[in-house]
Amino acid sequence: MSRLPAEWEHQSGVQLTWPHCDTEWFELEKVLECYVDIAQAILRYEPLMIVTRSIKECQEDIARISSRKGIELDINAIRFYEAPINDTWARDHGGISVFGDGGQKYLYDFVFNGWGLKFASDLDNQITKTIFNQGAFNDDVIGVDMRPYVLEGGSIDSDGCGTMLTTTECLCSVNRNEYLSHEEIEEELCGAFGLERILWLDNGIIIGDDTDSHVDILARFCSKDTIAYMQCTDPEDPHYEPLAAMEKQLRGFRTIEGKPYNLIPLPLPEALYLDDYRLPASYANFLIINGAVLLPGTGSASDETARKRLQEAFPDREVIVIDCRALLSGHGSLHCITMQFPDGFIR
Repeated sequence: MSRLPAEWEHQSGVQLTWPHCDTEWFELEKVLECYVDIAQAILRYEPLMIVTRSIKECQEDIARISSRKGIELDINAIRFYEAPINDTWARDHGGISVFGDGGQKYLYDFVFNGWGLKFASDLDNQITKTIFNQGAFNDDVIGVDMRPYVLEGGSIDSDGCGTMLTTTECLCSVNRNEYLSHEEIEEELCGAFGLERILWLDNGIIIGDDTDSHVDILARFCSKDTIAYMQCTDPEDPHYEPLAAMEKQLRGFRTIEGKPYNLIPLPLPEALYLDDYRLPASYANFLIINGAVLLPGTGSASDETARKRLQEAFPDREVIVIDCRALLSGHGSLHCITMQFPDGFIR
């Protein structure tokens, strides 16, 4: 029986996939500044792996931006790997770490098809295999080719104890695993990850999202009995009804012991736009690392509200707000551009 670890378990490092001029970003330099801020925060707590089309180009970006911002970022503390890339959403093209009963370490490489064939993904779909063959992972990590199953890391969340949280809209999308029924999808997931059960969210949206409602922008496990989730309190906001329906469903969920979950509402950030397009800002897109939680900030007063609420959920970790407005132009945020690996997985 396998086990999908929780994000709060101790990690061996985090992967970033580095942007470049041919990736789909608005105001690339601001995006690179955000990446440097995130890299600096990760390196305070644990190792960092960067996948890039050019190590030289990436290192020049880091040096230029670090100098301009007056910060120090130790290039020698970063493990660099080169691979051709379409885009930079490591959460969704990155390998998913799984433990076996006997302590085996498996790296699942699912098919990534550009969030249901919306965007080019032919290069990103090869990244995990490419860096695996370059020696990015420890010798005892077993690479597992999960073809033809399509799955993105942002679409699932684990409590590490046999419960998965996900959304019906994403996992049952006809452009992902169109020949599988809901029941067959659940069977595949339970078998692959050693799950006892799956909690399916049937409601909830963040406007501007391209992923068909990835769970990591809606609701996240903070512990085996605590879930943080996005809440909208303005009846005039188009998020109000779908998020209220999601909240009602969350209140009906029970832990494996049969108790209600401790629910932590995160405020909906004030609306941000690119031209007339509302951007998918969500505080649920946080990243848990060793000793800290990195929270995607939006430059609004609600950043501090979200920070305080998450701090209650993670009393032993420092909750750090990082301005991630630049990432929203790509219709994602902090959790979407990262992938963590548990102890023993990366060098």
